[in-house]
This record gives sequence, structure tokens and C-alpha cells, in this order.
Amino acid sequence: MKKFLALLCMIACIFGLTACGGEETLTEYEQKKVEIAQQLADQIVTNLLADFMDDSFAGYYDGYTAEEIEYMVANTSGLMVDGYAFSTAIDSFHSAKASMGLITGTTGSSASISGKQIIVEVEVTGEKKNAVAEIIFSNDQFLKLESASLNPVSTMGELMGRAALNTLIGMGTVFIVLILISLIISSFKLIAKVQENAAKKAVKESAPEVAGIDNALAQIEEQEAMEETDDLELVAVIAAAAAAYEGAASTDGFVVRSIRRR
Repeated sequence: MKKFLALLCMIACIFGLTACGGEETLTEYEQKKVEIAQQLADQIVTNLLADFMDDSFAGYYDGYTAEEIEYMVANTSGLMVDGYAFSTAIDSFHSAKASMGLITGTTGSSASISGKQIIVEVEVTGEKKNAVAEIIFSNDQFLKLESASLNPVSTMGELMGRAALNTLIGMGTVFIVLILISLIISSFKLIAKVQENAAKKAVKESAPEVAGIDNALAQIEEQEAMEETDDLELVAVIAAAAAAYEGAASTDGFVVRSIRRR
């Protein structure tokens, strides 16, 4: 029983340490910066960038350098910004207008510190759908705007549509691959037939040559047989002539050992 209680206490301590490690305690100065950044994002940055969603204001800073944009924004709103980041933020807010319409208000925000940056997420409502504005400040006394973007929130119908489209694309890809594999396998038979036809064609093409060789060999054999027959007849004639010259009644005892042709 004591061992079981000790084990429970150990598990509770482990979970307690895990929970404590997950929470980041901010100093009073850091908490003050987070609150100011959150106010700037809610009251100034979001409203300022929302004005540029209108087509007539979208290109207001076109042609200006980053330094000129920083100077002009600081004079008009008192906000320190990175000129290039502010120009990019204008493009992000203006492009979001096509899917969510103009911004009609905000519903709340949250902020956190991430290293050298303070990240603020502002929930905004739009004419067609809602969105989340992600606004990033430098984590220092200046709270300089380093980045801002407006991300429309997808509805459940859009998420389901994307999931269905992804499923359709995946299944279609699998079926296409299977069809290609089946076509490749079926083409093996065609390849075998092509090879068989080629072999038959080669045999047919070589048949006349083989027949010609056989005919030549037959003619040679026939000529040799005829020459042998001629030699036998010549031997018989010579033997008969020799017997007549000697006055013998037959050719018995006469042997022709060689014939020299002249």
C-alpha cells in the first residue's frame, strides 16, 4: 500500500512539474509590452491596414521607398514600422478582400512573446467570412511593426470541400497508377507476339538461303557420283582393251591401279 501511494505521489509530482514548465512567467515589463502591443494591434494596425483593403487606397504607397513609407506612417499614425513589411501587409489585407469582403469589426485578440518578437492575433469579422490578423512587433521598447497578414478563416463547408477534393485526387492518382500497371502487364503479351512474329519472319527469310545450300550440296554429290561412274566405265574399257591385246578371253587377272588423264 505504501509503495502504491508513493507511486501516485511521484506521478502527481511529474505532472505538476510538466504543467509548471509549460507556463512561461512574464516579468512586469514584458507583460506591459505585451499589453501595449495588443492595444496597438487592436486599435491602430488593424484599422490602418483595413483602410487599404479599399481599391482606391490599395496603391497609395506604390512608388515610395521603404524609408519613405516608414517616415510617412510614423507621421500619420505615430507607429514605427518596417517599410517593406508594411507594404507587404497592405498587399495581404487587400488580397483577402476577395474572399472575406471588407472588415466590419474585431471580436478580440491574444498576444504572446516568442523570442525577439511579440505576436498578436486579432479576430476580425468580415462581410463574407471572418479572419485572423497576425501582427508581429519587435520585442523591445520600440515595438516596431515587423510583419502583418490577414488570413481568412475557412468555413466547415470549405474544409469539407477541400477534404473531399484531396480524397478524390488521392483516389484518382491510385486508380491511374493501377491502370498504367495493368496496361504494362498486358503489353507483355504483345511483346511476346511481336518477338514470335519476328522470329518466324527471320526463319522465312533464311529459308531460301538454306534451300540454295541444300541444292548446291546435292549438285556436288550428284557430280561426284557421275565422275565415279565415268571412272568405272573407263576402267572396264581399259581392262577390255588390255585383254584383247594380250589375246585373253576375259579381263580376269587385269587390275587397273591408276588412270592418268591427258
